[in-house]
Amino acid sequence: MIFLGFAALPLVAPAGERYLLDLAARMMIFSVAAVSLDLLVGYGALVSFGHAAFVGLGAYAVGILAAHGVNDAVVALPAALAVAMLFAYATGIVCLKTQGVYFIMITLAFGQMAYFTATSLAPYGGDNGLTIASRSLVAGYAILGADRAFYWVVLGCLLATYLSSRALVASRFGRVLRGARENPTRMAALGFDVGRFRLVIYVIAGGLAGLSGFLLANLTEFVSPAYMSWQRSGDLIIMVILGGAGSLHGAIIGSVAYLLAEEWLSGLTENWKAIFGPLLVLVVLFARGGLIGLGTQVARGLRRG
Repeated sequence: MIFLGFAALPLVAPAGERYLLDLAARMMIFSVAAVSLDLLVGYGALVSFGHAAFVGLGAYAVGILAAHGVNDAVVALPAALAVAMLFAYATGIVCLKTQGVYFIMITLAFGQMAYFTATSLAPYGGDNGLTIASRSLVAGYAILGADRAFYWVVLGCLLATYLSSRALVASRFGRVLRGARENPTRMAALGFDVGRFRLVIYVIAGGLAGLSGFLLANLTEFVSPAYMSWQRSGDLIIMVILGGAGSLHGAIIGSVAYLLAEEWLSGLTENWKAIFGPLLVLVVLFARGGLIGLGTQVARGLRRG
């Protein structure tokens, strides 16, 4: 139903209505990032507070290459994935030696390092960010330049991310990862190298977040250090919790709900987070499992009734 809704939007949206397509594309792009984070939070019990760094690195790969005249997705997309995954590998080796609150803090530290590095890149805009002249070409063709074509590409990327993540979770690798979430000592006693499995999922999640950064840079035609800030990482965690951690479609629902609430409440007041915060607390307190859990509770109540 989620994907059918996204697929139906371009068909029912009025011709020339770019706002709706941009908003939905933004929802899908952040859904890609949220699904990648859910692989860590929901299935690996790894609460990363620096996940937005991977998104920002993917976006900056597009922006920096474009600034040097390389504006083809054939180059920019692999570069965005490679930079994000290399950063994930390099930092994951250190981060995964810790656990609990220490893991949260060290991922936050690495995320802020990436953020402040981006702010110091004066040739690429520094604090002010970097404007991209146009969306990436595809083998020399301006396929992504048309809003509806770009929308379908984003939808395809989200669908591919979701299906590949589901396959990964259902595989032997995913079962080991979930077992390590419940009892890492037992999994180690069974002969599995828990640290290696966690490093692999950390790198995969970083690569998927880099994909969302590539798409975000092309959507906005702009990159900014704000993409890497700890506030953005917090937003991604909220999306996962709001939808329901450990449920990949819950991450998508949480992203949609968060961005719709942001769009609606920000139109009412500049201090919209003061309203959204208590609402999120109520969801956490009374809807165990996020919006997915709430839907399950309501369905059970209706069946009993």
